[in-house]
Amino acid sequence: MSFTVTVQPSGRSFAADGNESVLVAGIRQGAGMPYGCKDGACGSCKCKKLSGTVVHGPHQSKALSAQEEEAGFILACCAHAQTDLVLESRQVTAADALPVKKMPARVAALAKLSPDVMRLTLQLPANDTLKFHAGQYLDFLLRDGSRRSYSMASAPHTLNATGPQVDFHIRHMPGGKFTDHVFGVMKEKEILRVEGPLGSFYLRDESAKPIVLLASGTGFAPIKALIEHLQMKASTRPTVLYWGGRRPHDIYMADWVRERCEQMPNLRFVPVVSDALPEDAWTGRTGFVHRAVLQDTPDLSGHQVYACGAPIVVDSAKRDYMAAGLPEDEFYADAFTTEADKATA
Repeated sequence: MSFTVTVQPSGRSFAADGNESVLVAGIRQGAGMPYGCKDGACGSCKCKKLSGTVVHGPHQSKALSAQEEEAGFILACCAHAQTDLVLESRQVTAADALPVKKMPARVAALAKLSPDVMRLTLQLPANDTLKFHAGQYLDFLLRDGSRRSYSMASAPHTLNATGPQVDFHIRHMPGGKFTDHVFGVMKEKEILRVEGPLGSFYLRDESAKPIVLLASGTGFAPIKALIEHLQMKASTRPTVLYWGGRRPHDIYMADWVRERCEQMPNLRFVPVVSDALPEDAWTGRTGFVHRAVLQDTPDLSGHQVYACGAPIVVDSAKRDYMAAGLPEDEFYADAFTTEADKATA
């Protein structure tokens, strides 16, 4: 049975079958609702239910607590409509909802960026142009029907129309179904299937506020795409990148960032290392990367933040930055939830 879902304040409506989540129905019909992991782990799709009834599937309490559910909030990725619904959700704009496609892709190149990070370059079909926002991600469709989500480390304008290629930064998770393959037997010219674009993590160009970019580990991938987009737009917005890793080699494209800083006078770079060893000879900033932001800018009320990386970094940043005055609707995030994170839902 199908129900009507209306999203306020945009007034956008779409149909949702009781057998599919509200989010999946919205994506399928181009509703442009905010989301991240799609698995009940990150909370990016949380929204207020103004009327109607839903049933939730498995999800993590940190994404939606019992108290929040009692107060009428839902997770669109796990909620199944039982009646017509009226939801309140920000970022719902039809103009930003790009068509989601499934397509084949060929492995064009593999290159190690660090001992445990691989740059995977995919060749996309030249006759089926992928339209996306810098910062969004693709799902890799594995042969057993499972999916793995990875952010694109390329901005749309960098894709050559006659031979479009897009980069991904893949961290090796020992025992991981996909990453073991990438770091083991994957070869150039191998054919993969992908679906996208997905996610609501992309730059809000209409704002003039100073930008804080926060990355941990391979959370830099979509941040790199944002920097490329800012450079293409010749942005004059003051922008600072805080990139954190356990050891210096985790900040695996520091030279690339420094080159961009030379080309972009409004861009600054602050690398932060939490667990440097004596042999690293690290003389830069140390500690937790999200706290380095507050050390430099204790009042974030006039800023816009884009955070990407491990869930603990993103969650801690959102909590502490809102306490420092950052408006909740100026915090945009993409938490890199692993299969282990999702399994605890």
